[in-house]
Amino acid sequence: MVRSVIVTGGFGVLGQAVAQAFAAAGDKVARIDFASKAGTPVAGALDIGGIDLTDPEATRAALDDIVAAHGSIDVLVNVAGGFTWETLESGSIDTWARMHAMNLLTAATITRLALPELRKSAAGRIVSIGAGGAVKAGMGMGAYAASKSGVHRMTEALAEELAGTGVTVNAVLPSIIDTPTNRADMPDADFLSWVQPGAIADVIVFLASNEARGITGALVPVTRGG
Repeated sequence: MVRSVIVTGGFGVLGQAVAQAFAAAGDKVARIDFASKAGTPVAGALDIGGIDLTDPEATRAALDDIVAAHGSIDVLVNVAGGFTWETLESGSIDTWARMHAMNLLTAATITRLALPELRKSAAGRIVSIGAGGAVKAGMGMGAYAASKSGVHRMTEALAEELAGTGVTVNAVLPSIIDTPTNRADMPDADFLSWVQPGAIADVIVFLASNEARGITGALVPVTRGG
């Protein structure tokens, strides 16, 4: 069965890997991103850039375009988000609001608006990106971890809310992801211990599969390197 898959933050490194994995499986993929244009294409993907996912009207318009093009929404993968390292004492309260908006409100807004279509699917799937660093926050991780913890709690609550429907709701909790930005920020780290975007994409594709139909409300750690 060919499914309609949405990947938010689809123009970034992880979103790119997730979109490519679903496209390789033969699914119809739509990428939504705050950036205006993707740096790397995904063959056959519908790209919608310049979308603020905290704006319900803009998000609804993007979803309408996807349904018009692909006919349905079967899988929603919430990758969109951001990271800031900042201590509470030396940082800004604005950082807490920004992390909340980027990591939690984006996921909550599009998930809520996509639910009517996901409920129509024979096997609706919602997979969000949480964070291993939100289970036990280290110094400077407070704002980020609080927002990602919100994603964890949303996942658990929504899974119960949708119990008895055909929709499952799960989240993956990566440790440090091997991206060019992280390498630049932490040049002395052991990159071999970091998680590859493709490995995270494989877990997401599994959680969206029929084989994972019995899994919902799970927070799945993804911590191994290559």
